[in-house]
Amino acid sequence: MDLKEQLTDEELASKVQAGDTESFGFLVERYEPKLKRYGTKFISNRAYIEDLVQDIFIKVYTNIQSFNTKMRFSPWIYRIAHNEFVNAIKKRVRTPLSFFDLDEVFPHLTSNETADGEAAESETKRMMDDCLDKLDSKYREPLILYYYEDMDYQEIAEIMHIPISTVGVRINRGKKLLRKIFDDRFKK
Repeated sequence: MDLKEQLTDEELASKVQAGDTESFGFLVERYEPKLKRYGTKFISNRAYIEDLVQDIFIKVYTNIQSFNTKMRFSPWIYRIAHNEFVNAIKKRVRTPLSFFDLDEVFPHLTSNETADGEAAESETKRMMDDCLDKLDSKYREPLILYYYEDMDYQEIAEIMHIPISTVGVRINRGKKLLRKIFDDRFKK
């Protein structure tokens, strides 16, 4: 294992600030798949997501000197990504969002025991995708960060620039609103 692979994100960022461009490559390797996955929650065009992720890394590199290495790196880079994806959505016609893990949001909604269960799950996920598109972004974004990116409330608060208590409220309300939208649209 290379010594740089053992360094924390913050240590790598510090090296980049000191002029070590190779360390930036390690940060890109660590975060590129995560940011692409995060981008799919906002935008469905994979090629466009790849372009945006490259733009994110350009901004990260350009602004790395402003990063405080005593703070955590992941909320800082996710904040940049968050802003890029939100701006991209504002610029383009909205496309359907990917869906949440249905077992997390609706634990007893689908069954995977048969081929019919798989078809039903696929249809339910399509319906959930439609429902997520109707959910206000202030609720959708913390749900995505929490369920898909495995971030805790503190990290989400830092990324969204909101209090931790607000993160919890938005996640709770977001799940309730998502259930209501789903029930109103598909359980008649």
